[in-house]
Amino acid sequence: MCGITGWASFDRDLRSEHQVIEAMVATMTPRGPDAGGRWLDAHAAIGHRRLAVIDIIGGQQPMVAESAGAEVVLTYSGEVYNFVELRDELRRLGHPFHTQSDTEVLLRAYLEWGEEVVHRLNGMYAFAVWDQRRQSLILVRDRLGIKPLYYSQAAGGVLFGSEPKAILAHPEVEPRVDLDGIREAYSLLFNTGPSVWSGIREVLPGSVVRFDRSGLTERTYWRIEARPHTDDLPTTLANVRHLLVDSAHRQLEADVPRCTLLSGGLDSTVLTALLNREIQHREGPGERIRSFAVDYHDQQEQFTADVLRSSPDAPFAREAGEFIGSDHHTILLDPDRLLDPANRQAVVIARDSPIGVGDMDTSLYLLFGEIRRTSTVALSGEAADEVFGGYPWFHSPQALAADTFPWLLVTNDRQAMPLHPDLSAKLRLREFQADTYRDALAAVPVHDGESPEERRVRELLHLSLTRWLRQLLHRKDRLSMAVGLEVRVPYCDHRLVEYVFNAPWAMKTYDGREKSLLRSVAHGLVPQSVLDRLKNHYPSTHDVRYNRGVQQQAADALKDPHSVLREIVDVDGVRPALEVPPEKLGWGHRLRLERVIDLSLWLGYYNPTIVL
Repeated sequence: MCGITGWASFDRDLRSEHQVIEAMVATMTPRGPDAGGRWLDAHAAIGHRRLAVIDIIGGQQPMVAESAGAEVVLTYSGEVYNFVELRDELRRLGHPFHTQSDTEVLLRAYLEWGEEVVHRLNGMYAFAVWDQRRQSLILVRDRLGIKPLYYSQAAGGVLFGSEPKAILAHPEVEPRVDLDGIREAYSLLFNTGPSVWSGIREVLPGSVVRFDRSGLTERTYWRIEARPHTDDLPTTLANVRHLLVDSAHRQLEADVPRCTLLSGGLDSTVLTALLNREIQHREGPGERIRSFAVDYHDQQEQFTADVLRSSPDAPFAREAGEFIGSDHHTILLDPDRLLDPANRQAVVIARDSPIGVGDMDTSLYLLFGEIRRTSTVALSGEAADEVFGGYPWFHSPQALAADTFPWLLVTNDRQAMPLHPDLSAKLRLREFQADTYRDALAAVPVHDGESPEERRVRELLHLSLTRWLRQLLHRKDRLSMAVGLEVRVPYCDHRLVEYVFNAPWAMKTYDGREKSLLRSVAHGLVPQSVLDRLKNHYPSTHDVRYNRGVQQQAADALKDPHSVLREIVDVDGVRPALEVPPEKLGWGHRLRLERVIDLSLWLGYYNPTIVL
């Protein structure tokens, strides 16, 4: 796992731009604390920061290969999980190898198959190739969008980076945010493509961007498709188990310490159990995988159920760890660490965005920091709810009947941030949400012969996989890589996603519960308490001291009557959350205050030009 960045231009000679590319690379240091490199020629400057995971000695980047008297240069972030099979095939085709790294495999695979290499990769990746032979830059992102990649047509060519901050480090790029950027931040639609920053776009998941002398083009090489599912239930259950086990085992591969994130929910417990068994198979029956959960001081005494959480995680995680036999650890966080302005600012900088989920972001960042003390790779149960249909909206008549994104029934733009009435009138968020929803439904693949009920569930699955999941992956990548921790997500294996997406809803709920197909894998692997447990979202603190601190920090942020903040925020809309007794401050109203704080920190750090 790493940070990548670079610049391609046919308008100037880039061989003298060492300082510029060095500044861009420096922004990626948290993503790649182990090493850095850069490569320049007349029309390309390529940079890299490395987190060493596979072949610690041999995987240095940018990696260069000679072909037809020219050089082909790769800068790459991520993991290709089928690199061993690809290396064997490439050796048979005559390619020499000098390292054990998947980086060299990817470079050689590009030399053999060109851009069509994307169809052969199983993994999470974002990479750029500068091909001197063709005088072209290609940017590639994995199918589900696990690894981030941004680009901008600026500075006489194309700039790219794992995060917008790499592009913003270029002296010719102004940090600018317009109405479209604010819509992206606060509409809660999780579009991919546009970013909060004017002129900076994401490479779409499953896409290739190509820049050469004829200009810039983008094409999609993978999307979720509707296909007939002809397997009966026993065959489907067996295939789901095979695909999940194979994905988990492949993603265990690393030359550094590994662990799992174990919340005590079904998804993470099944994954931890499979990985613990594989560790013992590979390394001996006495070996155990290390697992981690997060909890808050006084959580047991102060926990209150809400719309997102029915029970605290820690007791279930401990029981799951004991049942599985993992080396389990609970990271306890107190209000002082969560309220520490330095921690909150680190989260805002990691995100490059003012929109987050408050204490849940800060606690995840702190959890990752603690994990990084002993592990370099963590495996997570992210995406199981999207793949197997675990969220309440899949089973809610209200959500099934609603003419909007299902998560907007739980939260909305007023909860995201009460926006100043003048700004709100310009944004027209309700219309933007409605238009975006229609476009999103139009992108859902159709299967002939589906009933209206089956079609509607397919729509919710597609929306969840292509929107809701991507903001969760974005959060996990940014906050983990900010401390140099690689997080892998086996449920995002595209083979598993494709197969389960097309299984009929009756199969996905065959036992009368949510995530029936995953529950079938879980029998015998997890304790009964986990099998019976309802879906819980990531935990949030209930400590009154935290509420009081958030109210004070938000009030301080709003004090300056001339601040740009007050042109964005509806102060009257925020005031009730500031004035309510802290013990009565609900989670949704607290989130408004946290986003005021984040916006203040973001404005102060980036000093963007805001065009309202």
